[in-house]
Amino acid sequence: GDTVNTASRMESNSETNKIHVSESTATLLQLQTANSDFFLESRGPIAIKGKGYINTYWVCGKNEHSKTTSPSEATLDMKE
Repeated sequence: GDTVNTASRMESNSETNKIHVSESTATLLQLQTANSDFFLESRGPIAIKGKGYINTYWVCGKNEHSKTTSPSEATLDMKE
């Protein structure tokens, strides 16, 4: 249904070797992981046929304060 169509369009608008997530998934990652473990970068809105524009994000890695993060990884929080 709608979820599969959205995922397909996000995939076709994505970039190689990048994790592309919706705004709702980005919000869940921030709320459900201790200390906001994931560094998310706003990609901005993309056009989704039949839905209009939706805000999307790249998952860029783990934040430095995360238990499993190496010191070389980013320390930024989700940007708007």
